[in-house]
Amino acid sequence: MILTVNGEVREAAPRPGQCLRTLLREHGWYGVKKGCDAGDCGACTVHLDGEPVHSCLVPAFRAEGRAITTIEGLAGPCRPGEGPPAVLHPMQEAFLAAQGFQCGFCTPGMIMTAAALDQGQRRDLATALKGNLCRCTGYRAIGDAIAGIGHVDRDTDGAPDPCGRNLPAPAGAAVVSGTARYTLDVPLEGMLHMKVLRSPHAHARVLRIDRAAALAVPGVVAVLTHDDAPAKRFSTGRHQDPLDDARDTRVLDDVVRFVGQRVAAVVALGEAAAEAGCAALVVDYEVRPAVFDPHRALMPEAPPVHARAGGAAGTHSNLAAEVHGEIGDVAAGFSQADLIHEGTYVSQRVQHAHLETHAAIGWRDAAGRLVIRSSTQVPFLTRDALADLFHLAPEAVRVVCGRVGGGFGGKQEMLTEDLVALAVLATGRPVAWETTREEQFVGATSRHAMRVGVKIGALRDGTLTAIALHVVSDTGAYGNHAGGVIHHGCNEVIGVYRCPNKRVDAYAVHTHTVPAGAFRGYGLSQTVFAVESAMDELARGLGIDPFAMRRLNVVRPGDAMVSTSLAPHDVAYGSYGLDQCLDRVEEALAAMPPAVPPSPDWLTGEGMAMAMIDTIPPRGHVAEASVALTPEGRYALSVGTAEFGNGTTTVLGQIAASALGTTPDRIAIRQADTDAVGHDTGAYGSTGIVVAGQASLRAATALAEAIRAAAAARAGVAAEVCRLGIDAVAVPGGAVALADLAREGALVGHGRADGTPRSVAFNVQGFRVAVHRLSGEVRILDSVQAADAGRVMNPMQCRGQIEGGVAQALGAALYEDMRIDDAGAVTTRTLRDYHVPSFADVPRTTVLFADTHDGIGPLGAKSMSESPFNPVAPALANAIRDATGARLTQTPFAPDRIFRAVMATAGSGLEGPQRP
Repeated sequence: MILTVNGEVREAAPRPGQCLRTLLREHGWYGVKKGCDAGDCGACTVHLDGEPVHSCLVPAFRAEGRAITTIEGLAGPCRPGEGPPAVLHPMQEAFLAAQGFQCGFCTPGMIMTAAALDQGQRRDLATALKGNLCRCTGYRAIGDAIAGIGHVDRDTDGAPDPCGRNLPAPAGAAVVSGTARYTLDVPLEGMLHMKVLRSPHAHARVLRIDRAAALAVPGVVAVLTHDDAPAKRFSTGRHQDPLDDARDTRVLDDVVRFVGQRVAAVVALGEAAAEAGCAALVVDYEVRPAVFDPHRALMPEAPPVHARAGGAAGTHSNLAAEVHGEIGDVAAGFSQADLIHEGTYVSQRVQHAHLETHAAIGWRDAAGRLVIRSSTQVPFLTRDALADLFHLAPEAVRVVCGRVGGGFGGKQEMLTEDLVALAVLATGRPVAWETTREEQFVGATSRHAMRVGVKIGALRDGTLTAIALHVVSDTGAYGNHAGGVIHHGCNEVIGVYRCPNKRVDAYAVHTHTVPAGAFRGYGLSQTVFAVESAMDELARGLGIDPFAMRRLNVVRPGDAMVSTSLAPHDVAYGSYGLDQCLDRVEEALAAMPPAVPPSPDWLTGEGMAMAMIDTIPPRGHVAEASVALTPEGRYALSVGTAEFGNGTTTVLGQIAASALGTTPDRIAIRQADTDAVGHDTGAYGSTGIVVAGQASLRAATALAEAIRAAAAARAGVAAEVCRLGIDAVAVPGGAVALADLAREGALVGHGRADGTPRSVAFNVQGFRVAVHRLSGEVRILDSVQAADAGRVMNPMQCRGQIEGGVAQALGAALYEDMRIDDAGAVTTRTLRDYHVPSFADVPRTTVLFADTHDGIGPLGAKSMSESPFNPVAPALANAIRDATGARLTQTPFAPDRIFRAVMATAGSGLEGPQRP
C-alpha cells in the first residue's frame, strides 16, 4: 500500500491485523506513542484526513489513500528523524507557552486532539478531551494552553537571576513537536523483540518447560527460562544501600509467587513471533497453597511465601519487615485524655499508571560493554545491580535514559532491565522489551495496601496526650520497599505533632499477590489518611475548629521531630512554613463564596488536612555534577538524575545559571547516563532539586571561581575584583571573553552532595464539596492547597507538580482501585476499567505558596514532588464528613460506599449533616 504521512509518500506493507500506530512507528514516526493499545489514553492520536483518531484502533490498511498527519507534521511537511521544526503549529506554541506538559508522553496525542477542536468544542473540554489522559499535570496547564493562556517567561536575556521565574523546560520544543526521544524511540539495526510468559498460578513450582514448539515458531531466536538465569537473588527495589531491601528475586525463578510473575521469555525477530512463541510454550506446574490476605498470612498455618526462617523468635516467615517504638508512656497518656478517638482506616492498592510503560533496550557497544537504554528513575543503581547480577565490572555496563514518560516511584524498580540484559548476553544481539498496559497491572508494582489502626487522645482544650498507630501493610510476594515504606509511613505522620507519648507497631507482610513498591508519598498517603481523619474526629468531639486543632499541636521550630524514637537524626528545620500554609488555606476557603447546593438532596461541607515530609530519604542519597566551560563560551552541565516530568532539568539549569551569572539557555544539560558523572542515587524521594540541585550549585560555583581565577591570572589582578558575566569576565580596564578562556585550557567545576542534613516540607489541603445523599456522588466545588517549598525556583513548574499531585491523589481517593480476585489475580487490567482521572474528573486547584527560604536546600529551595499527594484523601474525607455526618474509613470513596455510610449514619442516630 501507499502510505502518505506528513506529506511524505512511501510504500508500506502492513502485516495482517496490524494497527496504524505500530506501522507509523516502524516508519520512524516516534511521536505516535503507545499508552494502552485499547483506545483509552489517546497518546497515539493522529489526524486521518484532518480528523483526530486513536491510531491503535485503526487497522493499518484503512489508511491507504488517506492523508495521515502525526505530531511531527502538524506544522507542515517533514521527514521522520528531523528535529523540532523552525516554526511550530499555533497549538504547539500554546502548549509551549502554558507548559501544558510534564513528562510529555501524552502531549503529542493531546495536541493532536486539541488542534482539531473548533471554538464550540473548546468551551467544553470535559467532553472534547475525554479520550486523552494525562497522569502528570492535573490538566490545568492543558486547559490554559487550549484557552491561549501562557505562563512561560521567554525573556531570558540579561535577567539578573533566573531563579524564581517561570522559565521554560529546555526540552519543551522537542516535547510539543513530538521529536523528544523516549526509551523506545530509537532504531537499532537487527533488533530482536522479547515477550514474556507469565504464571497463571499464585503459588507453584515450575517442574518443566518444553521449549521445542516455541523454538519451532518462525522468527523465534531464543527461549529463556530459570535454567538460563543467574542463581543470584536481588531486589527489584533500588536504594543507595542495596541491603535496604530483601534479596529475594531471581531474573526467572523455578518458583512463582503471584499470578503474573515471569516464567519464561521468548526472543524473536518481531513481537508477533515472540507472542506466538510464548503461546507455544508448554509448562508443567506443581500448584501450591497460597494466601492473599496479610492478616491470614501471619497465622501459624499460613503457607510461607518464601521458604526461609522467620525473623526474631516467634515471628512468621511471611513477616517481611516490622517497626516498633514508643516514646513516653502511651498508656498513661490515654488515661489522662478527656477524649479519645480510635478507628481503623483502609487504603487500597493504586497503580502508578504512568503512560509510558516499563521498557528497555539492550545491546553491546563497540567496546563490548553491555548498554541498557531504560525508562528508569535510577540508572546508576540499575547499572550497579546488573553488574553484580551478571558478574560484570561496573565500568562494563552503561545505563542511559531517554526522556522518561512518568514514574511516580514505579520506576525506582528494576523490572525490565535484568531480563533484557539476560537476553542480550544470551543472543549477542540488540533486544527490546516493552511491557503492555495489562502487564503493568499484573506484573509491575503498586502502592502498598494498608490497614491503619489509630488511637489519639486529647485534653479538653485540644492538647494531644497520646498517639498510637497499628499498621499492617501488604507488600505482596516480594520484599522490595517493604521496610522502607512502613518506616517512612510511620515517621513524619506523627512526627509533625507535638505529643509526649507516641507508639507505633507496624508490620509489612508477604502475600501471594503482585508485589507492592515505591509510590508517590512512600507510605505517608495511607497513614496520613488515618491520622488526619482521626484528628478531624477529635476536633469535632471537642468542638474545636480543625485549623485551630492543628495549630495547637503541630511542631514548631525548636521542637524535636520525633515519632518512634528519641535517637538523634539528621532532619532539621531548614525553614518552617506550616503556619503560613494553615493560614492561607483557611483564609482562601473563608474568602470563597458560600456553597449553594443545587437541590435539597445535595449536602455541602468543608474539610482540611495537612502533611509533613522529609525532603530526602534517610541513609544517604548521593549526587555528583560537573560543569565545563565550552569552546564557544557556553556551559555543559552533567548530572546523573533523570527527568520524568519532575522538572529537575529546568531547575538545575536555573541553579547553575544563577551561580555562573548567565542564562539557562546558555547551559546544555547531559543527564541520566552512567557515563555522565561518577554517581547519582536517582530521581526518587523528591531529591532532584535538593540533592542533584545542591551538587549542581557546588559544581557551578567551583567553575565560576575557576573562571575568575583564570581571568585574574591573565589580567594580573585579584580574582575577587573579577565579575563573571553572560559572555565575559569583567576585569579592571576591560573584559576577557569566556570563549578565549575556554580555548586557553579546560575549565571544569565539580560538585557533590550526600543528602544530609535533611529539611522538612509541608502541605495543607482544603476542599469544599457537595454530596448527593441518595446517589453518593461527590462534586468538588473548591480545592486549595498551600505548600511550603522554600524558595520556589520555578513557580509555574512547582504549581504543576502540586496540581498533578492533587489530581493523582483524587484518583486514588475517589476512583482507582486495583482489584484482586479470590485466586490472587489482578482483575483491573485496562485503563478504562481502572479509571485514571480525565479532564472532567479534576477540579481546578488554587495553589498558594508559603514565603520561606530553606537554609539547607540549594539557594533556599525544598522538594515538592511527592508531598502534594499526601493530605488529599483525608481532606476530602473530612469534607464529606462535614457535609453528610458520615465518616468514611476506606478508600476509594465510591458512590455506593458513600451511600451506605450516609444511610448507616442516619439510621444510627449519630450526628447528621453539618450544612443543609
